Amino acid sequence: MSTTTVAEVRADADGYVLRTATPRDVDGARAVMLDTVYRDLKSGYVPRWHADIIDPESSYLRPERCTLLVVERDGEIVATGAVRDRGPQAPPNPQWIADRFPSGTTAQLCRIYVRPEHRRHGLARRLVRELRDFVARAGGYEAVYLHTDPSVPGAEPFWRSLAHEVCDERTLPGRGQSVVHFELPVPAAD
Repeated sequence: MSTTTVAEVRADADGYVLRTATPRDVDGARAVMLDTVYRDLKSGYVPRWHADIIDPESSYLRPERCTLLVVERDGEIVATGAVRDRGPQAPPNPQWIADRFPSGTTAQLCRIYVRPEHRRHGLARRLVRELRDFVARAGGYEAVYLHTDPSVPGAEPFWRSLAHEVCDERTLPGRGQSVVHFELPVPAAD
Protein backbone atom coordinates (compact mmCIF):
# COMPACT_ATOMS: atom_id res chain seq x y z
CA MET A 1 0.00 0.00 0.00
CA SER A 2 1.17 3.53 -0.73
CA THR A 3 3.16 5.19 2.01
CA THR A 4 2.44 8.63 0.57
CA THR A 5 -1.02 9.03 2.05
CA VAL A 6 -3.36 11.79 3.09
CA ALA A 7 -3.82 12.17 6.80
CA GLU A 8 -7.43 11.71 7.77
CA VAL A 9 -9.21 15.03 7.68
CA ARG A 10 -11.62 15.56 10.55
CA ALA A 11 -15.29 15.69 9.75
CA ASP A 12 -16.26 19.15 8.55
CA ALA A 13 -19.37 20.97 9.75
CA ASP A 14 -21.50 18.89 7.37
CA GLY A 15 -20.05 15.59 8.63
CA TYR A 16 -17.89 14.83 5.56
CA VAL A 17 -14.58 13.04 6.12
CA LEU A 18 -11.99 13.03 3.32
CA ARG A 19 -9.29 10.38 3.65
CA THR A 20 -7.11 7.92 1.81
CA ALA A 21 -9.06 4.82 0.82
CA THR A 22 -8.33 1.48 2.42
CA PRO A 23 -9.26 -1.99 1.17
CA ARG A 24 -12.51 -1.80 3.17
CA ASP A 25 -13.55 1.25 1.09
CA VAL A 26 -13.18 -0.46 -2.29
CA ASP A 27 -16.81 -1.62 -2.63
CA GLY A 28 -18.21 1.81 -1.72
CA ALA A 29 -15.77 3.61 -4.02
CA ARG A 30 -16.55 1.22 -6.87
CA ALA A 31 -20.29 1.87 -6.40
CA VAL A 32 -19.78 5.65 -6.68
CA MET A 33 -17.65 5.19 -9.79
CA LEU A 34 -19.97 2.75 -11.55
CA ASP A 35 -23.05 4.83 -10.75
CA THR A 36 -21.28 7.83 -12.29
CA VAL A 37 -20.22 6.12 -15.52
CA TYR A 38 -23.75 4.83 -16.04
CA ARG A 39 -25.75 7.87 -14.86
CA ASP A 40 -23.60 10.92 -15.69
CA LEU A 41 -21.20 9.76 -18.39
CA LYS A 42 -23.82 7.48 -19.95
CA SER A 43 -21.08 5.23 -21.31
CA GLY A 44 -21.66 2.41 -18.89
CA TYR A 45 -18.76 0.18 -17.98
CA VAL A 46 -16.25 -0.07 -20.84
CA PRO A 47 -13.39 -2.43 -19.89
CA ARG A 48 -10.64 -0.61 -21.82
CA TRP A 49 -11.55 2.69 -20.11
CA HIS A 50 -12.78 1.53 -16.71
CA ALA A 51 -10.73 -1.52 -15.66
CA ASP A 52 -9.43 0.49 -12.69
CA ILE A 53 -13.00 0.77 -11.39
CA ILE A 54 -13.31 -3.00 -11.13
CA ASP A 55 -9.95 -3.34 -9.35
CA PRO A 56 -9.21 -0.06 -7.55
CA GLU A 57 -6.97 -1.83 -5.05
CA SER A 58 -4.45 -2.86 -7.74
CA SER A 59 -4.85 0.41 -9.61
CA TYR A 60 -4.64 2.90 -6.76
CA LEU A 61 -3.99 1.39 -3.33
CA ARG A 62 -0.90 -0.71 -4.05
CA PRO A 63 1.25 1.42 -6.39
CA GLU A 64 3.44 3.90 -4.49
CA ARG A 65 2.79 6.85 -6.82
CA CYS A 66 -0.96 6.35 -7.10
CA THR A 67 -3.75 6.98 -4.63
CA LEU A 68 -7.49 6.80 -4.16
CA LEU A 69 -9.22 9.26 -1.85
CA VAL A 70 -12.75 8.88 -0.58
CA VAL A 71 -15.19 11.17 1.13
CA GLU A 72 -17.36 9.45 3.70
CA ARG A 73 -20.48 10.68 5.43
CA ASP A 74 -22.48 8.68 7.95
CA GLY A 75 -20.55 5.52 7.04
CA GLU A 76 -21.20 5.80 3.28
CA ILE A 77 -18.66 6.62 0.57
CA VAL A 78 -20.15 9.61 -1.28
CA ALA A 79 -17.21 10.83 -3.40
CA THR A 80 -13.96 9.60 -4.90
CA GLY A 81 -10.82 11.02 -6.47
CA ALA A 82 -7.66 9.34 -7.69
CA VAL A 83 -4.18 9.85 -9.07
CA ARG A 84 -2.61 7.38 -11.44
CA ASP A 85 0.87 7.52 -12.94
CA ARG A 86 -0.33 6.82 -16.43
CA GLY A 87 -0.79 9.46 -19.09
CA PRO A 88 -3.54 9.45 -21.72
CA GLN A 89 -3.22 6.82 -24.42
CA ALA A 90 -3.46 7.25 -28.20
CA PRO A 91 -5.88 6.19 -29.47
CA PRO A 92 -8.47 7.16 -28.35
CA ASN A 93 -6.73 10.46 -27.48
CA PRO A 94 -4.83 12.50 -30.07
CA GLN A 95 -1.22 11.34 -30.40
CA TRP A 96 0.15 14.76 -29.51
CA ILE A 97 -1.78 14.66 -26.19
CA ALA A 98 -0.28 11.24 -25.36
CA ASP A 99 3.19 12.53 -26.29
CA ARG A 100 2.81 15.66 -24.14
CA PHE A 101 1.69 13.66 -21.07
CA PRO A 102 3.75 10.43 -21.00
CA SER A 103 3.14 7.67 -18.50
CA GLY A 104 5.52 7.63 -15.56
CA THR A 105 6.09 11.39 -15.41
CA THR A 106 2.42 12.40 -15.64
CA ALA A 107 0.08 12.39 -12.65
CA GLN A 108 -3.39 11.90 -14.08
CA LEU A 109 -6.27 13.06 -11.89
CA CYS A 110 -9.22 10.77 -12.42
CA ARG A 111 -12.42 9.35 -10.96
CA ILE A 112 -13.29 12.62 -9.25
CA TYR A 113 -16.93 11.77 -8.75
CA VAL A 114 -19.46 13.05 -6.23
CA ARG A 115 -22.89 11.51 -5.74
CA PRO A 116 -25.55 14.01 -6.94
CA GLU A 117 -27.15 14.47 -3.51
CA HIS A 118 -23.74 15.49 -2.09
CA ARG A 119 -22.75 18.01 -4.76
CA ARG A 120 -22.39 21.73 -4.08
CA HIS A 121 -20.57 21.12 -0.78
CA GLY A 122 -17.03 21.77 -2.11
CA LEU A 123 -16.12 18.07 -2.05
CA ALA A 124 -14.62 17.93 -5.56
CA ARG A 125 -12.51 21.03 -4.88
CA ARG A 126 -11.27 19.49 -1.60
CA LEU A 127 -10.44 16.24 -3.41
CA VAL A 128 -8.44 18.09 -6.07
CA ARG A 129 -6.50 20.02 -3.42
CA GLU A 130 -5.62 16.80 -1.55
CA LEU A 131 -4.74 14.97 -4.78
CA ARG A 132 -2.38 17.78 -5.78
CA ASP A 133 -0.78 17.61 -2.34
CA PHE A 134 -0.30 13.87 -2.87
CA VAL A 135 1.38 14.56 -6.24
CA ALA A 136 3.78 16.99 -4.55
CA ARG A 137 4.65 14.48 -1.81
CA ALA A 138 5.06 11.60 -4.28
CA GLY A 139 7.57 13.59 -6.34
CA GLY A 140 8.92 12.85 -9.79
CA TYR A 141 5.90 14.09 -11.70
CA GLU A 142 6.47 16.64 -14.47
CA ALA A 143 2.81 17.23 -15.36
CA VAL A 144 -0.66 17.00 -13.81
CA TYR A 145 -3.24 16.05 -16.44
CA LEU A 146 -6.94 15.32 -16.58
CA HIS A 147 -9.74 15.17 -19.09
CA THR A 148 -13.45 15.69 -18.65
CA ASP A 149 -16.66 15.03 -20.49
CA PRO A 150 -18.26 18.46 -21.02
CA SER A 151 -21.72 16.90 -21.37
CA VAL A 152 -21.72 16.19 -17.61
CA PRO A 153 -23.50 19.12 -15.93
CA GLY A 154 -21.04 21.33 -14.09
CA ALA A 155 -17.89 19.38 -15.05
CA GLU A 156 -16.48 21.74 -17.66
CA PRO A 157 -16.95 24.99 -15.68
CA PHE A 158 -15.52 23.31 -12.58
CA TRP A 159 -12.32 22.27 -14.36
CA ARG A 160 -12.02 25.60 -16.17
CA SER A 161 -11.98 27.29 -12.74
CA LEU A 162 -8.96 25.19 -11.70
CA ALA A 163 -6.98 24.15 -14.75
CA HIS A 164 -5.65 25.28 -18.11
CA GLU A 165 -7.26 23.86 -21.26
CA VAL A 166 -4.84 21.97 -23.48
CA CYS A 167 -7.30 20.69 -26.10
CA ASP A 168 -11.05 20.80 -26.60
CA GLU A 169 -11.74 17.85 -28.89
CA ARG A 170 -15.09 19.36 -29.87
CA THR A 171 -13.09 21.80 -32.03
CA LEU A 172 -11.16 19.06 -33.86
CA PRO A 173 -12.24 17.68 -37.24
CA GLY A 174 -14.71 14.91 -36.47
CA ARG A 175 -14.92 16.18 -32.85
CA GLY A 176 -12.68 13.37 -31.51
CA GLN A 177 -14.15 11.97 -28.30
CA SER A 178 -15.73 15.35 -27.47
CA VAL A 179 -13.67 15.54 -24.27
CA VAL A 180 -11.67 18.47 -22.97
CA HIS A 181 -8.06 17.91 -21.86
CA PHE A 182 -6.62 20.04 -19.04
CA GLU A 183 -3.33 20.58 -17.25
CA LEU A 184 -2.77 21.87 -13.72
CA PRO A 185 0.52 23.28 -12.45
CA VAL A 186 2.74 20.70 -10.78
CA PRO A 187 2.60 21.56 -7.07
CA ALA A 188 5.84 22.22 -5.26
CA ALA A 189 6.88 19.75 -2.57
CA ASP A 190 6.91 21.12 0.99
